[in-house]
Amino acid sequence: MSGDAPAAPRRRDGVAIFALALAARVAVVAWAAGRFPPTADATYYQRIAERIAAGLGYTWLWPDGVVTYAAHYPVGYPGAVGALYALVGTHPAGAMLLNAVLGALGALAVHRLAARAAPRSRAVAALAGALVALHPGLVAYTPALMTEGVTGSLVACAAWASAWARERRPALAPLVVLGLLVGMATLVRPQTLVLAPVFAGLALLGPAPGDPPRSSGAPAPRGRAAQAARAARRAAPILLTVIAALLVCAPWTARNCARMDRCALVSVNGGWNLLIGADPASTGAWSPIQVPEACRDVFDEAGKDACFGREARRFIVEHPGTWLGLMPRKLAATFDYCGAAGWYLHASNPAAFSEAAKVALGAVETAFERAVLLLALVWALRRSAPAPGALGGRARELSLAHRGLALARLALFAVGVVAALHVHAWVGYLALLGLALLEGRALLRAPVLAGAALAVLAATALTHAVFFGAGRYALVVFPLLTGLAALAAARQDPERHRAGAPRAMDGSGSGGAGAAGSTVSAPPSASGA
Repeated sequence: MSGDAPAAPRRRDGVAIFALALAARVAVVAWAAGRFPPTADATYYQRIAERIAAGLGYTWLWPDGVVTYAAHYPVGYPGAVGALYALVGTHPAGAMLLNAVLGALGALAVHRLAARAAPRSRAVAALAGALVALHPGLVAYTPALMTEGVTGSLVACAAWASAWARERRPALAPLVVLGLLVGMATLVRPQTLVLAPVFAGLALLGPAPGDPPRSSGAPAPRGRAAQAARAARRAAPILLTVIAALLVCAPWTARNCARMDRCALVSVNGGWNLLIGADPASTGAWSPIQVPEACRDVFDEAGKDACFGREARRFIVEHPGTWLGLMPRKLAATFDYCGAAGWYLHASNPAAFSEAAKVALGAVETAFERAVLLLALVWALRRSAPAPGALGGRARELSLAHRGLALARLALFAVGVVAALHVHAWVGYLALLGLALLEGRALLRAPVLAGAALAVLAATALTHAVFFGAGRYALVVFPLLTGLAALAAARQDPERHRAGAPRAMDGSGSGGAGAAGSTVSAPPSASGA
C-alpha cells in the first residue's frame, strides 16, 4: 500500500523495542539474582534442571535415597534451564537471564505483529511493542523460575510465524517454523498444542498482502468434488503444522512411554489438575489434593495421575451441575487479579519484598491490565461498527436481526467496561470474546495479532474453567492481548467496511484490510525462540 510506513524504520523500531525490553528485564534480574531463591513450583524446576545439568536426566531423588524417573512437570522449561546450567553453572541467575531474553523476544514479536496489523502507522506498532516491553507484570515476573512468562513469549513468537506464513502463502516452510515453535511451547505447557491448528488456520484463511477484498474475489467453487478438493488443500498445511509440533514432542513422548509405564505426550499431571478442579469445596484456585479412596494405594506417578483422572471424571459425570458451578470461581481466580510477580517475590524472600511492596506492585499491575482490557474492548467495538456512510443506501435494508446484533454488541461492550472497572474482570474478558465472535467469519480476515490474541484468551479461559485457575496463568495471554489493545489507537480502514458491510447482510463475513500488511523484516526462527 502506498500509505504503508517504510520497512527500514520499522526494523529499527523493532531493534529498539527488543533492547528496551531486554534492558528492563536485565535490570530486574541484576536486582533480584542474589535476593530471591526459587520458591513454590520453581523449587522443583530448579532441582530438575540441576539433575539434568549433572547428566542424571529428568529423575527425582526421594528422601529415602530412591531415584525414580519423573514426568509430573512438563520437561520444556527445566530441560532448557538444565542445558544452560550445564554450560554456565547452576545459579538461578542463569535461568532469570534466559527468561529476560525470551521476554524481550516476545515484545519484539508483538511489535512485528502490530506492524502488520497497522501497516500505515509506525506509532501503533511501536506502542504495542513498548507496552509489552514495559508491562509491569511481565517485567517483574522475570526472576521467577516459572513457565507462564516463557510460554507467553513462545506463543507470541508462534503468532509472528503465523503472520509470516500468511504473507508467504502458499510456501510451507513458514508453517513448519510455526509448528516447531508451538511444539517448543507445548513442551513447556502442554495445552499450547491446541494453538497449532488455530494459528495455521489464521495464516491460511486470512488475507495475504495484496489480496483483493473478499466481495470482489472469485466465487467459491461449486460442486462437492470441487469443495472437497478445496477443503483438502486447506487441511493439508494445517496438518503439516500439527505434525511439526508433534515431532518436537515425539522424543519426549517416547521416553515417557518407555520410562513412565504409560504414554504421555509431555507430562503426567492432567489427572491431578482435573481432580483439584473437581472438588466441591474448591475456591477455583489450587488447593491440596484430596486423595480419593480408590487411589490411596497407588504410588506409581503415572498410575496415580491416571487414577486421579478417573475419579475426577466420575465426579463430573455424577455431579455435572456442581462441576459447572465451579467454573466462575476458576475464571475469577485466573483473570480477576494476576499479582504473580508480587506473590513470587514475597514468597521467595519476605524480607526483601514486603507485603506492602507486594500489594503496591499488584495494584500497578492490575491497573495496567484493566486498561489493556478496556482498550481491547474499544478495538473490538470499533472493528464491528460500520464506518459512517459505509452502508450507503443499504442502511434502510438492515433487518431487525441486524439491529439486534448491533444492540448485542453495545450491550457486551457495556458489560465488559463495567467488569473491567469492577472486581470481576473475568466477565470483561468473556465479553471481549463475545464481541469478537459476533463478527462471525469476518474474524478470520482480521490481523493475525487479533486472531491469535483472542485464540489464546479463549484457550486459556477454557483450560482453566475445566481444571483450576490462578492469576499467573493469565500471564500467557498478556503479551498478545497487550498488543491487541494498542490497535485501538489505529485508524480504521474504510476499505474494510466497504468490502464487509454488504456481506454482513447475508452473514458470510467480511474482510479486514488491516491484515493486508506491509513488507517487513525477516521472520522468527525456531532456534531464535
